[in-house]
Amino acid sequence: MSVNPAITTTAERVVPVRPAHRDPNVLRWLGAYTASMVGDSVYYLALSWAAVQAGTPAQAGLVMTVSAVPRALLMLGGGVVADRLGPRRVVIGSDAVRCAAALAVAALLALTSPGLWPLALLALVFGTVDAVFVPAVGALPARVTSHGQLARVQGMRGLAIRFASVVGAPLGGLAVATGGAAAAFGLAGLLIAVSVPLLVSVRIRELPADDRASASGGTAWRDLVVGLRHIRRHRVLAPLVLAIALGDLGFVGPLNVGLTLLADERGWGASGMGWVLAGFGVGAGAASLLLTVRGRLPHAGQVAGWSIMAGSLAIGALAYAPTVAVAVGTALLVGLLAGLSGALCGALLQTQADPAYLGRVTAVSSLVSLGLSPLSMPVSATAIGAWGCGPVFLVSAAVCGLGGVVALCVPALRRAELPR
Repeated sequence: MSVNPAITTTAERVVPVRPAHRDPNVLRWLGAYTASMVGDSVYYLALSWAAVQAGTPAQAGLVMTVSAVPRALLMLGGGVVADRLGPRRVVIGSDAVRCAAALAVAALLALTSPGLWPLALLALVFGTVDAVFVPAVGALPARVTSHGQLARVQGMRGLAIRFASVVGAPLGGLAVATGGAAAAFGLAGLLIAVSVPLLVSVRIRELPADDRASASGGTAWRDLVVGLRHIRRHRVLAPLVLAIALGDLGFVGPLNVGLTLLADERGWGASGMGWVLAGFGVGAGAASLLLTVRGRLPHAGQVAGWSIMAGSLAIGALAYAPTVAVAVGTALLVGLLAGLSGALCGALLQTQADPAYLGRVTAVSSLVSLGLSPLSMPVSATAIGAWGCGPVFLVSAAVCGLGGVVALCVPALRRAELPR
């Protein structure tokens, strides 16, 4: 009996999609990302410790903020670089530079006592590299797995971030206690170095010829303008970026400086604040685990919008928690809802954006989160000093809730789905 070759070819091409958490290629990417994030956590602890030891508190604070300026100024250009050169190449180069810089400062501190200048220079280098690293890191998952697995990958990425925050600080503290800041910087450099060979071994999906042309179709300025136009004209991306911006602006102040001031106002002390932060971390980790296991949630745009709305109510309620136990439970709810909405928004961003523009799209959303949202922290601190935690938390919750309103009121975003 003869066999139809067309049928044979079609059958041979039907390959079941491997879940991301069982895909060796994705797991290599996850290992690289986790090592880099743990290295980052150790680096920040080492930098703050070394800066406090070498200068005054004001000087240490200045060193810690040096990296924010180039990161904010260069982030959009970093998105253009990520699209032009490819996200994997940019991440590998960024990690190599950060590793070399951390190890150089470690050697300098081990041999001499140079003061603050190498720490400020290191912070400047990390901030500059972050401007291209962050957009490339955000664009890479869409190139290492199928679109249907991106929600699961976002969950896995969230688990890696939680793991890095839990493990990085104790590792850095142990390194400082054992060998001082030089040992901690050396450990940070080595951890970041682990990511490089793993990333080299990661296979990425190449862009079609038309998309490659779109990624590098003119001058850098023209590429940036075209990327911004892509966001502005997109029915889902434009409101999604706005929803992310409002959510972050209302979230960052209360959950950073505001929580410290709330614990002081209520007399909970450092241990009480630690328990509240732990509750938030557990909630965010649970949301990441849910997406890792489920892989996809239906009605992603609608779920993200309602999660932002409910999370904003929890933020407002946190300021009125009568006891530490209630505050911990409320913070757990905030973490769960914020983690869920953040992962869904990230997955929608990656699936809705044209692959050729993904670095630039990630740069815009990251600029909002890392460049503009931190500006709310000194504003929140000043406002709490004038009016107390309750009113400021409520205003922040209202701003955050507006992000949910945008997600639910724009039909294209509300109806947005993640691919199967």
